[in-house]
Amino acid sequence: MFKKVLVPLDGSELSESALTHVSDIITDCNAADVVLMRIKEPLDPNVIGTLDAKVAVELDEAYRDEAARYLDKVVETLKEKGITAKTEVLSGNPAEEIIKYSQKNDIDLIIMSTRGRSGLSRLVFGSVAEKVIRNSTVPVLIKPPREHSS
Repeated sequence: MFKKVLVPLDGSELSESALTHVSDIITDCNAADVVLMRIKEPLDPNVIGTLDAKVAVELDEAYRDEAARYLDKVVETLKEKGITAKTEVLSGNPAEEIIKYSQKNDIDLIIMSTRGRSGLSRLVFGSVAEKVIRNSTVPVLIKPPREHSS
C-alpha cells in the first residue's frame, strides 16, 4: 500500500498532468500523505559570478516565493477534489533532490510526468524522470506526455 505519495512539479501543464493519477491512488490505496514538490535548479556558476551577492539572494527568495504560491494554488485545486497535500520547495539537481527526499521521508510512491523526448534530444537534455526511475528505491509512476489511444 502506498501511504506517502510524492508529486514533483515544475510549473508546467505537462508536469501537472501527473496529478490525474493522484486521486485514483489516494482512493485505491488509502494514502494518507501527498507531497507536492518544486525544485529550483542552481544558477549557472558563470551567471552567479556576474551577480552581486545580495541580488543572488533576492533572486533565490523570489523563486522560493513564486514556487510556494504556485504549489499553494495546486493544493487548493486538489482540496476541491477532497485531497489534502503539503508542499516542499527545494534547491538542487531535480532528480537527486527527488530521490533524496523520497528516501529521507519514507515516500512509498513517486508520481511524475515525462516530456517524452527521444533520440538526440533525450541525450542532450537528459530526463529527470529517467534519472529518478533508474535511481529510486521506491516505485515511480510515470505519466506519458499524452495518452495513447488504442
